Amino acid sequence: MDTPAQYDAILASCRQLFLAKTHDYGTAWRILRLPSVTDQIFIKANRIRTIQETGVQLVADDVNGEFVAIINYCLIALMQLHLPADTPPDMTPAAVALAYDHEAAENRRLLLAKNHDYGEAWRQMRVSSITDLILMKLHRVKQLENIGGAALVSESVEGSYRDMLNYAVFALILSE
Repeated sequence: MDTPAQYDAILASCRQLFLAKTHDYGTAWRILRLPSVTDQIFIKANRIRTIQETGVQLVADDVNGEFVAIINYCLIALMQLHLPADTPPDMTPAAVALAYDHEAAENRRLLLAKNHDYGEAWRQMRVSSITDLILMKLHRVKQLENIGGAALVSESVEGSYRDMLNYAVFALILSE
């Protein structure tokens, strides 16, 4: 399978899980501020790294499930960034699906553009290196959040969330 098809298959699976959780929990995620979303992504990435380093896993949730969670939390962050301020906390399932699909499509466009320019170099990477890149991006986002987004030359938190999402997709592709 080629990268666009692999991306589409992974995002379809992530979307299905996200919308099922929306059915069960509603839009409880709307209460989260961006630093809280960042911390949730950190928890997932840190768990992946701990398991990679120790080779020991005591909780049954698999590592690939954590990469799926990173994808969905990144999409939550992107939706939170772009939803109008007057969007009600309780969104309809249709509105959630629309926002999710919009952000996923934007990310797909970015992935294809970067894949072209970088020549799919990620295919030669180790999943552990991708985990480290996600953690590095998280530290950058935390720093930007701590300085109120007043970056001098850095990419935006949006760009970091998009990169982390794509790194998690790459990790899942490499794990297949």
